[in-house]
Amino acid sequence: MLRDLQTQFRVGLLGGDAAPALASIENDVITPAQRFGIYRNNVLGSLAGALAAAFPVIERLVGERFFRAAARSFVQQSPPTVPQLLAYGDGFPAFLEAFPPAQSVRYLGDVGRLEWGRVDSMFAADAPALEPSALTSLPPEALADLLFAAHPATRLIRSAQFPIHTIWQVNQPSNPDPRPVDPGLGAEAVLVTRPGLAVETNPVTPGDAVFVQCLLQQQPLAAAAEAALGAEPDFDLQGALAAHLGRGTFSRVMQASR
Repeated sequence: MLRDLQTQFRVGLLGGDAAPALASIENDVITPAQRFGIYRNNVLGSLAGALAAAFPVIERLVGERFFRAAARSFVQQSPPTVPQLLAYGDGFPAFLEAFPPAQSVRYLGDVGRLEWGRVDSMFAADAPALEPSALTSLPPEALADLLFAAHPATRLIRSAQFPIHTIWQVNQPSNPDPRPVDPGLGAEAVLVTRPGLAVETNPVTPGDAVFVQCLLQQQPLAAAAEAALGAEPDFDLQGALAAHLGRGTFSRVMQASR
């Protein structure tokens, strides 16, 4: 009985037939339809607000009115599946890519993935970052076969077409007068890490993006470096490793089995 009532309310709240839910609401000073409408607006507004908190740059790019309309449509299509607002929103970038009114702003999905990567990184599990001594203590001949385990908070977001970091950086809520960004500037990749309590967002070169992607896929260091050089002939392996150790990109290393 309770499950049926909950299902009726869920259907009505998300835009379906509200009649079964209304039948369970007592008629008082305001009608069941008015009472239910208030509750529905509160629920949809709260979930849209949670999305606005997770995607402030997207909201700034499209404006509050457009964002709220898109967010409410997303909520009705993809309501939360777990009782935790912080975990809600991972499907929003893909929704924006398919949302008909947003088709003229084709970079929204990739910028949204960057924003969600930051949220995901913030609430990822804690773990010690890989210390430089873990590499300096190894003999040189052992380095080629090393495998790197990503820190739980590491996220690599790559756009195949758009300058997502530039768009994200220019449109920060703290920037009072953002300049227009030409979406044709070219593809950008972004590494999101959390070496301490704060999330860091850094653009990476094409070679470094390939390098990190290979290591995240558990390819050994030598293979990752070779792939990076193929994407960027002047890729600096030593400099990239030093930067990643400083950013806390990885948590440990291990020797590949032969």
